[in-house]
Parts: sequence; C-alpha cells; structure tokens
Amino acid sequence: MTASPFAPRGTKHDLEEGALLAPKFDRDGLIVCVTTEKASGDILMVAYMNEEALRLTLETGVAHYWSRSRNELWRKGDTSGQVQTVVEMRTDCDQDAIQLVVEAGGDGKACHTGRRSCFYRKVGRAADGSARLTFTE
Repeated sequence: MTASPFAPRGTKHDLEEGALLAPKFDRDGLIVCVTTEKASGDILMVAYMNEEALRLTLETGVAHYWSRSRNELWRKGDTSGQVQTVVEMRTDCDQDAIQLVVEAGGDGKACHTGRRSCFYRKVGRAADGSARLTFTE
C-alpha cells in the first residue's frame, strides 16, 4: 500500500491556517464528502471516503468513495459510467469534510436512482403540519 500523503493532525492553527492536508477521519475511518458539479454548482451527492479513497482521488483525479452499505471502495463510474473527474478538491476549516468539484461523465446522472443529483426532492410542510416531499426533477 502507498504511504499516506496526509500530514499528522496538528494544532488548531495548523489545521485552520496551514498548508498541509491533515484530514480528520471519524471513529469508523471515514470523512464526509460533498460533491458538486462544476458547470452548475449544484450538489450532486454526499458520500464518504476512507483514507484510501481520498488518496486515490488525489492520485488519479477521479472520485473514489467508500460504500458503507457494501463495505468496499468504490470508484464512481465503474458500474454506472458516471465517472466524476475532479476539477477541484477543498476541505473545510477543521479538515473533517471534503468538497469535490467535478465534471460528471456519462449522461451526468450522479444518483443511483438515475437522476442527475441525489437531491431531487424538496422538503416542505403539508396543511396538517406533516413533513412532505415533492419531486424537483
């Protein structure tokens, strides 16, 4: 296995103002990743990465994730054809979340349901006060 390209977690100042990537993986070894489309800025999906997925994404320029349901590494597009080419990667202030800005390949549908985005329903309230979902695509 390739050596980790990530820095050790340092001080609060190092994390917030430093130039080294020192991601904070959770107790399961995962970090949340929000993926947005370059052209529109829309959120396509939210997924998780383990250290290997993050490393491979950096090395290859193609989005890799960790599937919690399948318990395996997943290169986006291997089965769907929806390869996500990374244009930019960002991290938040304390480095416990990643944002990928991607160009979506194939027909651009990122969701396993066949939709462009996993965020295809809007949450609202019905007259009786219950939460309701309405489709946006």
